[in-house]
Amino acid sequence: MGFPTVLVALVVCVGLLCLYQGGPTAEDDGDDGGVLRRSSAAPPVAGLRSLPVCDARLTEVIPCLDRELIYQLKLKLRLEVMEHYERRCPAQERRMNCLVAPPRGYRIPVRWPGSRDEVWKANIPHTHLADEKSDQNWMVVRGEKISFPGGGTHFHRGADKYIAALAKMLGFPGGDLSNEGRIRTVLDVGCGVASFGAYLLALGAITMSLAPNDVHQNQIQFALERGVPAALGVLGTKRLPFPSHSFDLAHCSRCRIDWLQRDGILLLELDRLLRPGGFFVLSSPEAYAQDPDNRRIWSHLTDLLKRMCWRIAAKKDQSVIWIKPRSNRCYRERAPDTRPLICGDDVEDPDAAWNVPLRGCISPYPQILDGKNDSGLAPWPRRLSSPPPRLEEIGISAEAFKEDTEIWRVRVAQYWKQMRSAIDKHTIRNVMDMRSNIGGFAAALASKDVWVMNVVPVEESSKLKIIYDRGLIGSLHDWCESFSTYPRTYDLLHAWWVFSGIRSESCGMEDLLIEMDRIIRPLGFIIIRDDPTVITLAESFLTALRWDGWSSTVPQTDALSDREEKVLIARKRFWREEESDLRF
Repeated sequence: MGFPTVLVALVVCVGLLCLYQGGPTAEDDGDDGGVLRRSSAAPPVAGLRSLPVCDARLTEVIPCLDRELIYQLKLKLRLEVMEHYERRCPAQERRMNCLVAPPRGYRIPVRWPGSRDEVWKANIPHTHLADEKSDQNWMVVRGEKISFPGGGTHFHRGADKYIAALAKMLGFPGGDLSNEGRIRTVLDVGCGVASFGAYLLALGAITMSLAPNDVHQNQIQFALERGVPAALGVLGTKRLPFPSHSFDLAHCSRCRIDWLQRDGILLLELDRLLRPGGFFVLSSPEAYAQDPDNRRIWSHLTDLLKRMCWRIAAKKDQSVIWIKPRSNRCYRERAPDTRPLICGDDVEDPDAAWNVPLRGCISPYPQILDGKNDSGLAPWPRRLSSPPPRLEEIGISAEAFKEDTEIWRVRVAQYWKQMRSAIDKHTIRNVMDMRSNIGGFAAALASKDVWVMNVVPVEESSKLKIIYDRGLIGSLHDWCESFSTYPRTYDLLHAWWVFSGIRSESCGMEDLLIEMDRIIRPLGFIIIRDDPTVITLAESFLTALRWDGWSSTVPQTDALSDREEKVLIARKRFWREEESDLRF
């Protein structure tokens, strides 16, 4: 399904077999658990007036993390290494071609900053975590809302007090774990409902809160509903989709990860992700419990990390904080046969992280980072606009960096001017830039009370490390696949030359538009900046998608305008499943 055929590629309703939900096909004789399939019974037809609404069982579907799909395919996965929680996308004939409806009773989300502390229960009608974690203050059901007292498994008294205690352990002034802007990007593994990251925001630190779609389902959904940066992911058999040496601190509070498994390969993945001098905070029984099993784990863990050249920076009560070396010197001074070994030239680029298997070796620092305090980066917020040292690795000059920053400042100001009649200060909170280049769009939004998930296409993966060096967060992704997030989790999607980049025969414009509709919240905005022919095609889908065309303009030309382009701003309507006139 290539881009040139987008007007005829989407199968629409012909008779009763064209699109349907939940029934058998020629390839499937039984119940398919609510997964929508494309029927081969009818040929594609031109024109697109409407799209069907997905079955009500799919209000929270994440196509590439759908466990029902795994069960149906009867895959033989290694549960002990978490393979069953990793991404597996449906084949082309099983892809969704329906609109995901909100759950019954859905309401426009509570606006930030109030959403940090409470959300509408109807939007995420799952209260089992409130019961299961009632002694840990994760969340509490109060009438029509769910509130978040800020507790966690190892910080029942509140994330704010826990964060201040960690800062005190490290000797940082004023209980400020950001250390006056030196700690900006944080990775929270096994984050729960992301209260650790939620309270770090007040200190100017931004956290990639990460958890799998596991037995504690919906924890990431709660985080995003709160307006807190988060993504679905798991430390399993593959690298996380982030570049090397990009996080200032990694955190695990009772994240239930066996760090010693497979000769410490999961710790080696954290090592790949941490900057020179980066910290790893572990609050877990092995750090403090005195029983024989935890003492044994602690002994092996400290031995492993010592061989990795990490040292303990602080240890108190239930927490221990390790610090990673600032240079390659310790690695060079180890005995040649010390394990884990140092990754050789035959190992993939340490920044390659899309479907790349984990490697059981240490990724040394490139020469440009070796021995530099804080990787040569300015403290936040100066880091945002200061050209980072790794720019030269991707062939971008400091002058081009500054020009890109200024261009996006002007472009974003134009977007906001066009939307000003429909937005106020807190209308938009969760933002996704679907092709982020080096983060200029997100940098231009720094003065607004939003956060941005910067998505870098796989073929441009080297640019993502610049985004992290600027103190922003993001992920690699292939837009021929579904993104690892729940439906209705973003308020604004920005697609700059994304559709023109689709060159695969396995996906097309309509696939991506339906995926964008899944991700965007009701009344959310979509900005598509692309070739004028792309905009014309996108406008032909607006009625079927139930989006309102807000404006369509030819923007001012600038140094990034190497081709003719046009901007479409659309807004998703707030409709309910029971109001739909076409459902299968």
